[in-house]
Amino acid sequence: MNLLHAILLGIVEGITEFLPVSSTGHLRIVEKLLGYDIQGVGITAFTAIIQVGAILAAIIYFWKDIVRIIAAWFRGLTHKESREDPDYTLGWGIIIGSIPVAVVGLLFKDFIEGALSSLWVIAAALLLWSIAMAAADRRKDLTREMKDVGIKDALVIGLFQALAPLFPGISRSGATISAGLFRGYTRETATRLSFYMGIPALVAAGIYEAITAASDITTASPGGTAIGWTPTIVATLVSLVVAYFSIAWLLKFVSSNKFTGFIVYRVILAAVIIVLLMLGVVTA
Repeated sequence: MNLLHAILLGIVEGITEFLPVSSTGHLRIVEKLLGYDIQGVGITAFTAIIQVGAILAAIIYFWKDIVRIIAAWFRGLTHKESREDPDYTLGWGIIIGSIPVAVVGLLFKDFIEGALSSLWVIAAALLLWSIAMAAADRRKDLTREMKDVGIKDALVIGLFQALAPLFPGISRSGATISAGLFRGYTRETATRLSFYMGIPALVAAGIYEAITAASDITTASPGGTAIGWTPTIVATLVSLVVAYFSIAWLLKFVSSNKFTGFIVYRVILAAVIIVLLMLGVVTA
């Protein structure tokens, strides 16, 4: 992979990781257009590893929140009166809500990286989940705040989050934000919950991929060359910087806007992919 492709893919990852438009779907599409075998072990490892940059951006951005929640959770473990702190319950919610996606990721890893990485699947998921997002975005009674988060809410959001790795195109953030809206949370709270729920899952997935798929970065695809560590590191760093600003923009945007623009974009993108596939411009 040349550095121009690495920078482009890092930008795509950074912009889309936390927007409800599917980062994996976008990466697969761009990788395919650039001529890569999206089911090859090298590009699959590259796609997973560069997400670490976006994860680090989220950790840096929400560092104070993360420290506060962890501190409250540990205090609650040893002091009964500290369990009244909403952050203690939120800590448990994040832990419990992260379990479903971890189970799905481990049990269906090979299937996810194989048949489900098809552009047909991505287009269908983009289109169909847009309906769910539209339904969630139409709710009027969005009044619940972070202090109202309970274990049941976290589990529901966690179950929605587990759909994302199964069907690239749904979007992890799209699934979790929709779940938050369905549970009656304000758009800004639902978006923050999406970040909080995503950080443990993405950190675990990033570490797992970095360990298990590291050797694949230097493995050549059939008839091609290996991705290489230099472009992988460059793409990861680019995704970190871009993701940080993407997070800041999204939180500001949702404070006064609906998700209609994202939904329309998803539908248009799905239609474009389907047309390209039908015309033979790209293969699934």
